[in-house]
Amino acid sequence: MKEAVFHVYRGDARGGALQEYKVKVEEGMVVLDAIHRIQAQSAPDLAVRWNCKAAKCGSCGAEVNGKPKLMCKTRLDAMPLDRPVTVRPMRSFPVIKDLVSDVKWNFEVNKKIPAFAPKKDADWRWKQEDIDRVQEFRKCIECFLCQNVCHVIREHDEKARFAGPRFFVRVAGLETHPMDSLNRTQLLKDSMGIGYCNITKCCTEVCPEDIHITDNAIIPLKERVVDDHYDPVIKVIRLVTGKK
Repeated sequence: MKEAVFHVYRGDARGGALQEYKVKVEEGMVVLDAIHRIQAQSAPDLAVRWNCKAAKCGSCGAEVNGKPKLMCKTRLDAMPLDRPVTVRPMRSFPVIKDLVSDVKWNFEVNKKIPAFAPKKDADWRWKQEDIDRVQEFRKCIECFLCQNVCHVIREHDEKARFAGPRFFVRVAGLETHPMDSLNRTQLLKDSMGIGYCNITKCCTEVCPEDIHITDNAIIPLKERVVDDHYDPVIKVIRLVTGKK
């Protein structure tokens, strides 16, 4: 078996540092396997959040060699093991202990989004293209890697005014649902701060479910906000017709 060197963050809210561990690497191992081996052999008190080990629960998000990834989906045979593998907690959220981040802010944002509200007396027959469009957004596993990499949250800490890509995905799933009756553009414009996003696509790049966050969720939502609140022609039409 090969031996790999891991530099793993150890610490809590008061601070911490990288600590070195040597791990025997077997064929097919992922980063989470190595972390479990470190727990079993060297550091039983190493804190890490995980559940399914199948890239579906979203629990094991971390920064591996500086990039936000699911540890259970990051194969060691796809990484250069001739130098140390660095594993840190997600930088955009407070550290609880070691590799465990405090992501509760995300769930507070989620509470602000009005739930699905079906149209009255709707005919519940859809086109396949409508189903496909909504289904993409339902793939989100809430790993919050997109939230972690978003520069508005990561570099500028605008959590008070910006909801982040994960929740633009959720709103897109509601807004594009053919049976939904609500309009959430005012929420997107004001409380969720969608205007702060400058569509760098970094969120799309880290999504483990390959959701086209920028192209299929954020840009269409931005277009709806512009149509509803900034388009001068639509404003004139509304003034003339009296319709909102």
